[in-house]
Amino acid sequence: MKVAIVGGGVMGEAILGAALDRAVFSAPEVTVIEKLEARRDQLYARYGVQVSSTFEAMSDSSLVIISVKPQEMRSVAGTLREDAVLLSIMAGVTITSLKAEFGHDRIVRAMPNTPAAVKAGMSAWTATEAVSADQREFTRTLLSAIGRELYVDDEKKIDMVTAVSGSGPAYVFLFIEAMVEGAVTVGLPRAAAEELVLQTLYGSALYAQESGRSAADLRAAVTSPAGTTAAGLLELEKGAFRAAVIECVKAAHERAVELGNA
Repeated sequence: MKVAIVGGGVMGEAILGAALDRAVFSAPEVTVIEKLEARRDQLYARYGVQVSSTFEAMSDSSLVIISVKPQEMRSVAGTLREDAVLLSIMAGVTITSLKAEFGHDRIVRAMPNTPAAVKAGMSAWTATEAVSADQREFTRTLLSAIGRELYVDDEKKIDMVTAVSGSGPAYVFLFIEAMVEGAVTVGLPRAAAEELVLQTLYGSALYAQESGRSAADLRAAVTSPAGTTAAGLLELEKGAFRAAVIECVKAAHERAVELGNA
């Protein structure tokens, strides 16, 4: 099969690297369309794929991945084969908009996140009726190469996903920053603080995934009455931490909907 990846940024490269590593497709089958010459040179040297600054490769590819910023969609000027799948990872860009822009019906709309760069991403996706069963299965395989995948049958849920797992890594990184600063404030060297915080978050997430218990149960199990954890959690509650996170997700969702209506 032939694959065109439009946009060689972080997410485009994450999908490319994982798909090649896990033999979803091979380097000779891929053309990355990227406007920056230096970036094209990097991707060619790193992966051995074809690179281009023009859109001709879209016209004979069976899979076209659109991995540019939403506001750059109208700069993509290529045409697609009738039987090709158009896979968009642009935040907020609806299937209706994609159909209108590209005059195409076989569309997958997906929302991966940046941990895809280390094959630990979370991707939610949906597809139009024109996407065949085999093409859907291939989409699952491709998105599984960069982490976990979740199919949703209602496109509106993609905007909800965008606010949670799509934007979520930034929320987690902010929490990491704050925990590290707190550790430094109480006297730990920064390098030690970073190692402690990163491993704690990684281990906690893995434990939550594998234990089968709710986050509330796991939190309660760590929290002894009048202990150190209780004292720390009390300060988070005083600062309305829980409410702030909820409002954070709501605001991101509202913005994703706004982008789709723009």
